[in-house]
Amino acid sequence: MSDIVGIDLGTTNSLIGVMEAGFPLLLADAEGQRLTPSVVHFGEDGEALVGRTAARMRALNPANTVSSIKRFIGLRGDELRKGDAEVGYELLRATARPLRVRAAGRDYATEEISAMILRKLKSDAEAALGRSVSRAVITVPAYFNDAQRNATKRAGELAGLTVERIVNEPTAAALAYGLDKLQSRAKIAVYDLGGGTFDVSILELNNGIFEVLSTNGNTRLGGDDIDTALLEWLVGHASRMPAGNAFASGTHALREA
Repeated sequence: MSDIVGIDLGTTNSLIGVMEAGFPLLLADAEGQRLTPSVVHFGEDGEALVGRTAARMRALNPANTVSSIKRFIGLRGDELRKGDAEVGYELLRATARPLRVRAAGRDYATEEISAMILRKLKSDAEAALGRSVSRAVITVPAYFNDAQRNATKRAGELAGLTVERIVNEPTAAALAYGLDKLQSRAKIAVYDLGGGTFDVSILELNNGIFEVLSTNGNTRLGGDDIDTALLEWLVGHASRMPAGNAFASGTHALREA
């Protein structure tokens, strides 16, 4: 029986791990890095680059570099809120139809983009383990609806994985900290401030089983959004400086940052 890998398919970064001798082991890529940027860049020939190489292209070629796809997976065009579509690439929006991404002259389903990230994680895991990987558990935010969960599962299948289970991220976090070993019934709050979202979930533990009682959050409040706010402040501050000042150029200010 093949390994079952656990995958954190994040807005900003993704990770893959496996249980070895009863302990979780995060797997690294060929460069020894465990974090893989959740970014896909499409070259002029249509070839897709994934991870750190793609992330370096965001500033150089944003129109063909897709990031934060997790914010859009499983959503329809009419479900986007104001500000959600403020990305460097083109989102194709149509009422009652799934969102799609246009890059390098082609249209892609959101789960196709996620599948490219998952495919790289799968390849990195196989190289690290020296054996094939075909089964996975993928985590999602507790607030994900059925369409978002099904799209995530579909992304896994497109990547060549049998998705054994979709697990709520706060539940996975509680399990990672061994909270399922508590003997008494308990209520647990899990805070998750990631690169793209901030979530708070209340879990109830009873006989080793977690139930999500309540969850709330902000899909536009994460580390990336804080970075963006700081950069916007910096550019605005630089634009008010005298023309001869070294920081009058927004580009220079960003480079200095």
